[in-house]
Amino acid sequence: MRNSYDIVVVGGGLLGSAIAWGLGRIGQEVCVLDEGDIAKRASRANFALVWVQSKGLGMPAYTGWTMQASDSWPKLAAELREQTGLDVCFQRNGGFHLTLGEEELEQRSALLKRLHNQPGAVDYKMEILGSGQVAKMLPHIGPEVSGGSFCPYDGHVNSLRTFRALHTGMAKFGVDYRPEHPVSDIKYVQGEFRLTSAKGEIRAGKIVLAAGNANQTLAPMVGLEASMGPTRGQIVVTERTMPFLPHPLTTVRQTDEGTVMIGDSKEDLLDDTVLNLPISSVMADRAQRMFPLLGRLNVVRSWSGIRVMPKDGFPIYDQSETCPGAFVTCCHSGVTLASNHAFEIAPMVAAGALDRNKLGAFSAKRFQQSDVRTSGYY
Repeated sequence: MRNSYDIVVVGGGLLGSAIAWGLGRIGQEVCVLDEGDIAKRASRANFALVWVQSKGLGMPAYTGWTMQASDSWPKLAAELREQTGLDVCFQRNGGFHLTLGEEELEQRSALLKRLHNQPGAVDYKMEILGSGQVAKMLPHIGPEVSGGSFCPYDGHVNSLRTFRALHTGMAKFGVDYRPEHPVSDIKYVQGEFRLTSAKGEIRAGKIVLAAGNANQTLAPMVGLEASMGPTRGQIVVTERTMPFLPHPLTTVRQTDEGTVMIGDSKEDLLDDTVLNLPISSVMADRAQRMFPLLGRLNVVRSWSGIRVMPKDGFPIYDQSETCPGAFVTCCHSGVTLASNHAFEIAPMVAAGALDRNKLGAFSAKRFQQSDVRTSGYY
């Protein structure tokens, strides 16, 4: 088997796949080393939002990066469909964050003001709506809904089909995907990277670490840092029902197949083999209070998943000073940022340098400061 490539991407989830697809798209010889189906993938456990609203509190640069991703997602969806024949069902018709009670609405309004008032933040065109205004767009809301925020740039997608489309597209571009190849060691020898996997050594001129929370272990091997703080989330899925929810919410969305996904939790427990049923109950209760018709539906499945999460919630993009050609990429929003990773990060990696004018704020050097702040996320 071939063991030498222009670029090796470590990690085959949504983040690594988007970068590898983008590299293959511009003619790079790429290999993806991946754990395979045994991996605890956030790519298979996410909520599938392409989300702009509320992101960037504490880091104004993230507002612009997220907006850029939202703007370029139609291009990614179109190219994937043309190349693979797979429709990822991308929709960008605006999204809501609903509130229950006046206190929640006031808190939401205050958060948006803080976000908007940050110097350098991009205007998301978010607006606070009262319950009457919300009801005109979401006629099935319940009487406890006090209002909420709406952003016209929010949307959602079929994330599992996106994952499949990226892997199908990678193969068509000639990207060599190798499952069951977890990387245990990386050496930089005479300008070349030597990666030790479970099935032998692979060499490359450049490497991209896109292994999720495992980046925290891999990054120091090539002079990089990836400070991670993973959390666990739970998702509940109902049976199919009539179309009733034309806009996604931060915590409730109706899929293209008619099921309803509910997800609104954050736990420190990092075990995705069990569920916390009291948390699922609270999530379902809030969703039913927002949309009473959900009370008539059966739950068909539920699961927990480990979030890939940098310590402060914001992405990390860095290149190594001691091992030129090594890059690290970490983010929570692998779905939302997929288009940026394919169309922006991949060409930078191929050129051998990140654009610090665009990405300087996302360097892990920020963690060397004493006051690491945490962001809001979904």
